[in-house]
Amino acid sequence: MRTELVTVAPTSTVAEAATVMGEHGVGSALVVDGERPVGIFTERDALRALASDFDAPRHPVSQWMSRELVTLPVDADARSARDLMLERGFRHLPVVEGDRFVGIVSLRDLSRALR
Repeated sequence: MRTELVTVAPTSTVAEAATVMGEHGVGSALVVDGERPVGIFTERDALRALASDFDAPRHPVSQWMSRELVTLPVDADARSARDLMLERGFRHLPVVEGDRFVGIVSLRDLSRALR
């Protein structure tokens, strides 16, 4: 799990979000409106945007992000996280402790943990 949360605003462009994700070496960014999480933007969303519209890098991430935020409790084990990701088709899950976001886990993290 990465405890450094990379965030972007809903008004950030696809290009801005991709740049931030690249600078941090992550495959997703939590989309926050002020302090409130409103979605997640992933590499897959960026590819979908680019494949759909040549001008997509200028679009706000709010047009392409996943609005349904499925989260993982901080005390979940690696197998439960993997099962949820495979069941829902996700590669990244925000991790919560109570109502606070404390990290994000990726399939890559889980593959390392389950070796």
